[in-house]
Amino acid sequence: MLALKAGDEDAFKELVDRHRDAVVNLTYRYLGNKSDAEDLAQEVFLKVYRARARYEPAAKFTTWLYRVAANACLNEVRDRRRRPTFAAAPFDAGEDASVPAADRNTPSPLEEAERSEMREAVRRALAELPERQRMALVLNKFHGLGYEELAESLEMTVPAVKSLLVRARENVRRRIEPYLRAGTGRSPERRGAG
Repeated sequence: MLALKAGDEDAFKELVDRHRDAVVNLTYRYLGNKSDAEDLAQEVFLKVYRARARYEPAAKFTTWLYRVAANACLNEVRDRRRRPTFAAAPFDAGEDASVPAADRNTPSPLEEAERSEMREAVRRALAELPERQRMALVLNKFHGLGYEELAESLEMTVPAVKSLLVRARENVRRRIEPYLRAGTGRSPERRGAG
């Protein structure tokens, strides 16, 4: 980033190449849509480029980058609330519909369905969290940020971050508790149907 600030335009390409996957991953985990996540990641890097002259290395670059990405995600969610949306059925034309041959390590269809259902329950639980709780949990759990980095990224104190994470984890646990009590990924509604 300092090289970019000094006028080295190739440094920007290197920054994007080095950090694109992490930013897309963060925005995807927050927004839940691959296309939207990629678009927002591009906006994040545009903000990084535009901020090059003002950049001061007060913390690790990735901490600063996650702050930019976190703010972009929070702003995107707020903007979505203000504008009407139309739900469309998810469709990925690039998915391969072929079924691989089974082996001993391949989970059974029932096991895979239960795992998929649990993943969906966790995804829904994350989506229902308040914005700051969701961002803190995503940055901590999926991007490995510690308390100090989270505090810097979210512009909060370390004790506030710890409290936020406790509330976020408790809210997720409460939402997926019916699945955990069942001992499987099967929803409480489907347990009796088996």
